Amino acid sequence: MPDETTFTVDEEFRLIGRTFEEYRAMFGLDATELVDTRVLDCPGGPGAFTAVASAVGADVTAVDPAYGPPASDLGPVCDQAVTETVTQLHEKRDLFVWDFYGDVETRGRYLRAAYERFLTDYERHPNRYVEAALPDLPFPDDSFDLTLSANLLFLYDDRLSSEFHHAAVDELLRVTRGEVRLFPLASLDRERSVFVDRVVGRLREQDIETEFRPVDYEFQPGATEMLVLS
Repeated sequence: MPDETTFTVDEEFRLIGRTFEEYRAMFGLDATELVDTRVLDCPGGPGAFTAVASAVGADVTAVDPAYGPPASDLGPVCDQAVTETVTQLHEKRDLFVWDFYGDVETRGRYLRAAYERFLTDYERHPNRYVEAALPDLPFPDDSFDLTLSANLLFLYDDRLSSEFHHAAVDELLRVTRGEVRLFPLASLDRERSVFVDRVVGRLREQDIETEFRPVDYEFQPGATEMLVLS
């Protein structure tokens, strides 16, 4: 298990990513708003967002502790993670909402498409992918116009502490001069994370603007909001 302050890759955090289309839905993104925008994807994982958003004119940096090894080493890890995820989804299909994907096999195809696009871009443009981990990012203050953080904060209530959540959010705000968008706000048990109100309450005391904004994406039942910080 990771310690109280640092997120590291281990067997408890499966290496799966999302496609650009999934990010658009999860974060309420319009592709036009990304043009000439410096974006941080943290943690990026084996996702396709960085590759596709860069192709439409964004300046994207992805951060993840899994980066560093060659694509040839990461490929089998990603493939195994998708296989294991699809197997579990078949077993737990009734726990999720399938309006976006339709069925388990389609969800699996999204996962594979994401990591395949990632591996190609990771090999061709290694400068876009930075090996680092929250809550310590190697960037100056206000480096990014927009930061997206998916499927880490608030998802692992059983593995990441309150201290980690506060430190990670502070670090994302430090490196972002515009908005920080966080999704989902539900933990693995499909309930709203116990850390959401704690984080929001502390930030409001510091006069950080916080907004719960609806998104057009639902996989965990009821998880249809992102948290926007600025």
